[in-house]
Formats: sequence, C-alpha cells, structure tokens
Amino acid sequence: MMLAADYPFLDVLWTMLIFFLWVCWFMLLFHVIGDVFRRRDVGGGTKTLWLIFILFVPFLGTFIYLIANNEGIAQRNAAQMAAAGSGGATAEIERGKALLESGTISQDEFNAIKAKALA
Repeated sequence: MMLAADYPFLDVLWTMLIFFLWVCWFMLLFHVIGDVFRRRDVGGGTKTLWLIFILFVPFLGTFIYLIANNEGIAQRNAAQMAAAGSGGATAEIERGKALLESGTISQDEFNAIKAKALA
C-alpha cells in the first residue's frame, strides 16, 4: 500500500489550507488578546469583559472587537513601532555621548540622559 494512493493530492492541498487558516486564526486571536491587555484607556473590568466575550464566543467576540476598536488598535501599533524604532537605551546614550563630545551638553546633563535611558 502506498500512502499517496490513500491520500490524493487535492486532499493534501485541502489539509494544508485548513492548517494555514487555523494558524491565521490563532495569530489573530492572540493579537486581539494582546491588544486587550495593552490598552491603557480602559479599566480592568472592561478588559475582563472583552476577554470573557472573546473566550466564550471566539469568532463573534474577535470580529466585534476588531470592528469596534480598529482605530485604537492602529494607534497602539503605531505607537509601539515608534517606540521600538527609537533605538532604545543604547541609541539614547549614543545621542547623549555625541552631544557631550560636541560640547552641547555638560557631563551632568549626559549623566541624567544616561540614567533616564537606563531606567
């Protein structure tokens, strides 16, 4: 018995499509749950209600969340990418060092920038 004879090519493609959609669904679900936790404009009770709604009625809850909060999701993602694009603490210290070497700021100001970046 050959496996290929028992599992035709179209069945393989169908299985791959189902698996792909399943992975996409979980990525979307985790993205929405992550956004619920990342929100700072709502309290814990509202977050809990959204999570209960998403967990007990997953498709409907997720799609309603995406429709109701699409602007907020986009703004939070843009803010997170802007914060990540700033280079972090290392980039801040390097900018401060360049300002110190050019004479624009004093050693005390550089130390304050360094402490703030590392905090």
